[in-house]
Amino acid sequence: MERAILRATIERFVSDGYSRMTIGDIAADAGVTRPTVYRRWANKHDLVVDALDFSFQEERERDPVGPLEELPPAEALRRALRHATPFGSSGRDLSVIGNVLTEAAHTPGLMELVRRHGVGPRVQPLIDTLSRLVDEGVLGRDSDVHVIADMMIGSYYASYLRTGSGDTDLADKVVDAVWPLLTARRTGAPPDPGRTSDAGRSRKATS
Repeated sequence: MERAILRATIERFVSDGYSRMTIGDIAADAGVTRPTVYRRWANKHDLVVDALDFSFQEERERDPVGPLEELPPAEALRRALRHATPFGSSGRDLSVIGNVLTEAAHTPGLMELVRRHGVGPRVQPLIDTLSRLVDEGVLGRDSDVHVIADMMIGSYYASYLRTGSGDTDLADKVVDAVWPLLTARRTGAPPDPGRTSDAGRSRKATS
């Protein structure tokens, strides 16, 4: 019953937003009564907080990133970036983030919850992979892994704003584009534009 209520809460949060969603609608969607909801949660804020936490936990269990250390450096970066997608495996997480941003000024706790339990665990494998590649000498020692991760993840938002849809191949395209630039910082050599297209063609030919 609690899982049904939490899932109904997330669906209402995505479709209606925090301000317009009501306990009555959530109860009806979950097939329970309003008193049943209020016996477990004192107010809408507490319910939404638990629902978001529950949704992010389900997302992590549904889409594990897997071992990245065993992969070639560029492929490990691709997989980590795919895992960091703001859409999530369900495709609705971007709507969740958008609604949280809208409500951030009024309910700041929601933003911290998303940052700590939603965005953080999804982005951390990308930061860890970049840090490992720096330690191994694949990337330059002066590489700012947080800035690089922010730029790579930002490509998801920019692409969605530009096209109105999610590009399932975006992680591959981004890594193909930035890999020559990242490794050039290690060697001190200017990036070779041809390496990007060659890498993309080689990867597509072998897939």
